[in-house]
Amino acid sequence: MDKEFGLVGNRKKLFDYIKFTLIILLVVMEVVIIAQYATTDMREGAVPQLIAVIMCSFVLAVLECISSFTLTNFVAKLTVFGFDSALLLVICLLTGNSYLAALYCIVLTQYYITVDSLKKNSIIFGVSCGLYLISFVLGWVVLNNLEFWQGLARVLGDIIFGLVVLAIHFVVTNFILKFYSNYVKLRVALKEADERKAQLKEAYEQLSETAVYEERNRIAKDIHDNAGHSMTTVIMQTEAAKLLIDSNPEEAKSRIISANFQARNALEQMRESVHLFAGRQQTGSLKEEIEGIIAQTIDGTELKIRYDLEDVTAGTGEHRFICNSVKECLVNGIKHGKATAFYVEMKQSGEMLSILISDNGCGAPEGFSEGFGLKGIRQKAEAFGGSCSFSCAEDEGFEVEISLPSGGKSEDNK
Repeated sequence: MDKEFGLVGNRKKLFDYIKFTLIILLVVMEVVIIAQYATTDMREGAVPQLIAVIMCSFVLAVLECISSFTLTNFVAKLTVFGFDSALLLVICLLTGNSYLAALYCIVLTQYYITVDSLKKNSIIFGVSCGLYLISFVLGWVVLNNLEFWQGLARVLGDIIFGLVVLAIHFVVTNFILKFYSNYVKLRVALKEADERKAQLKEAYEQLSETAVYEERNRIAKDIHDNAGHSMTTVIMQTEAAKLLIDSNPEEAKSRIISANFQARNALEQMRESVHLFAGRQQTGSLKEEIEGIIAQTIDGTELKIRYDLEDVTAGTGEHRFICNSVKECLVNGIKHGKATAFYVEMKQSGEMLSILISDNGCGAPEGFSEGFGLKGIRQKAEAFGGSCSFSCAEDEGFEVEISLPSGGKSEDNK
């Protein structure tokens, strides 16, 4: 916008310079007319006429200055133009028709560039042609003591020439003004387009940064869910092995082998996460994935997990979210709730998928504060157009219920 004002300001400066130049030309032309009249055309005892010519020329120059640099209203300009025309008529009657077309062109140029409207300029041009005709003919009639029609007949060729000059001047001046006006508008439009392009580029860069930030959070959440679940199982296995190493070395060895398997599995899950973010597709159905998670969780432990899973279909984003949510809930139940038994259910009812994970842990008091994992589950479910609710009571276990649209807004399509 500042650049637009700059272009408009430059246009105003240019027109002010042109108007100032026109006034100088007008004054020079008036001096030439006065000098010619004083040296060649002035009759004996015509000093009052010379003074009248000088006064008219002075007033004409002053009115041009006022009209050029002060007036903005078209009606006011038209009024001043009427006075200008009267002064031109007086000058013509006193001095003859010399330089009349030039004077009209100078005066009209100032009006054309200040009004800057083809319709209004056409009105001024039409009035000027009529006034020019009257001034020219009356000048000949008065100075040569002729009848009006005689004067008209004698100067018909000069009149036509003058009118042609005024017409050419009108067309050329307004064409240049229109061309320059369109040029300024084009410059302004290009500047605005460049600014919008820069703003779009900046917005794109900000969006890219936001996308990178969200992707980092997503990776962190995925690794937290996968690795956290597996490492919790590893810890449980190694803790059990530590307790059994003296009393039952074979069982302790079995637990250590299982923990080693879980650690390798955690590494494999992190690799799968990286592959998934690189654009590779999920392998296996959602039901198979959850069954695998349950099998890994109970392997080598005393945990009991019952489940009822329907073979449902979900988008890539929902698929990953459900698997991570099941892992998060199992880890939370084991780690925080000291749960020993779980129930996992997944069903489809109409257009909605429902996932239920409950445990027999110590639960949580009413009004508990959601941790990072639970808060992430709720926010993600809402982002997919679904919902998530938590039910718990102290010493009565914990229950998480997730509902998602079966044809919902997949993360990959956002």
